Amino acid sequence: MDIVDCILADHDQQRRMFSALDEARGDKQALDRIFTRLKHFLEAHAEAEELYFYPTLLKLGEGALDSDSSEDTTEDAIGDHNKIAEAGEAAGEHEPGSDEWWKCVDQCNLQNSKHMSEEERQGLTDFRRHVPIEERIKLGIQYLGFEAKHSADYERKEKDPETYIEENA
Repeated sequence: MDIVDCILADHDQQRRMFSALDEARGDKQALDRIFTRLKHFLEAHAEAEELYFYPTLLKLGEGALDSDSSEDTTEDAIGDHNKIAEAGEAAGEHEPGSDEWWKCVDQCNLQNSKHMSEEERQGLTDFRRHVPIEERIKLGIQYLGFEAKHSADYERKEKDPETYIEENA
């Protein structure tokens, strides 16, 4: 399985889970369970990208569409992952279904939606154009293995985007 396809499938899953939250609006227990699962899934997804996708993008990418370089794309993505995680953590400080909780969940959804749009337009395009399919498949298997192990209960550590690039370029 190509890592690009894995990431796109995850993005679809994330969109569906945010939609499920809207559908479960009156059920606090369901909201808590769905968001907890979504939060861990987002964390594992971000970490898997940071382990398998972005290091290769830094080495082989050149920038695509409205991104001048793979470094710019990666720096922005790591920052986005941090913002998504912060919004998810903030939601955990409030009662599921409360106005404060929804503000945090909506912020998490907004940050995640912006990130996915940029990543699909920039990073994934750059990857498809510059990373051979054999490498994409190898990375996809590693990516899926990581997520299979961690997506049910994972907390990613925040990363400094510049330090990440220095360590992975």
